[in-house]
Amino acid sequence: MSVNKAMNILIVDDYKTMLRIVRNLLKQIGFDNVDEAEDGTAAFAKLQTKDYGLVISDWNMLPMSGYDLLVKVRADAKLKEMPFILVTAESKTENVIAAKKAGVNNYIVKPFNAQTLQMKMMAVLGPF
Repeated sequence: MSVNKAMNILIVDDYKTMLRIVRNLLKQIGFDNVDEAEDGTAAFAKLQTKDYGLVISDWNMLPMSGYDLLVKVRADAKLKEMPFILVTAESKTENVIAAKKAGVNNYIVKPFNAQTLQMKMMAVLGPF
């Protein structure tokens, strides 16, 4: 079964530039239904009101980080199975381990390109 490219994707980052970059990369690989949130709190509110097929979230944000958003999503009965990719500028082993323990589906280290994003998404969602 192939991935529905019409699915809704939520991207979360506190930098407008990064939101634009990720949106453009998603468009390059065929995903147009993209919503944005500027931090984990705003993202969680959106997740309560709309169905998403994937969350791509930056790690470092205030007031709620991407890691804290992941923990909150995994604790929510309705959202716990949501595919979730964390994006970070740091590739610290302890961060990767913490994210895996919290239930992240995949992890992308900045900077990245459309090919990397597509490979990480395919590892989570399957072929498209």
